[in-house]
Amino acid sequence: MLAKGAAKKVTIYVNEDTRYHHGPLYEAVLTYLLHKGVAGATATRSLAGFGEHQQMHTPKIEALAEHMPIRIEFIDTPEHVDALMPTLYEMVSDGLIEVQDTTIVKAAQKDRPAPEAKLTHQRQQGAAKMLRVFLGEADRVDGEPLYEAIVKRLRMLEIAGATVYRGILGYGAKGHTHRASFLHISKDMPVMISVIDTPAKIAEAVAVVEQMLEDGLIVVSDADFVRLVRSAEGTGARQ
Repeated sequence: MLAKGAAKKVTIYVNEDTRYHHGPLYEAVLTYLLHKGVAGATATRSLAGFGEHQQMHTPKIEALAEHMPIRIEFIDTPEHVDALMPTLYEMVSDGLIEVQDTTIVKAAQKDRPAPEAKLTHQRQQGAAKMLRVFLGEADRVDGEPLYEAIVKRLRMLEIAGATVYRGILGYGAKGHTHRASFLHISKDMPVMISVIDTPAKIAEAVAVVEQMLEDGLIVVSDADFVRLVRSAEGTGARQ
């Protein structure tokens, strides 16, 4: 960052279509300034303008739009600017370079945000129970889908989590095939609710679901879980 005190301001005027080697001249100038450690540089595209050729360049005329003037500005110490000038003089074969003495009154920079803490994984493992509830998408209770009502009740029981899966093809005890396709849209696709929690919590959930379910299937099975909890290093796992 530049310090307060004497400095030089350099302004370079070129046309947008002026080339340097295999690319636009203004891009080459900015790249050169970046590699030479200039504190900062800006290239702006003008709305209209004319130069020594006395030709008005404006985006209103399509044939002249690509010749729009570009202005490159940067400020640095007098010593650094003097060292850069020979190369800039050679690069700008069609344009204008202006150098002005100036004074930096204030040079401030906001603090960059601290890097995020490295995230680590905490591993938890143990025995659990898996509850799966099979029902139809069209099943309802008190005017709302039954699967939504069941999930709400499970949340009230503070069950760790529940996921609802909607089938694309299936049949049940009645032998009816349910499928979803472009030609046949079923309103009663099979739905499965999957829950994993402690044996005590699953037993409590089964009792509640059994009272709500009129036509369906409840399956409980043993399960082993591995849970990865991501937390900031040194701060402990998130609860």
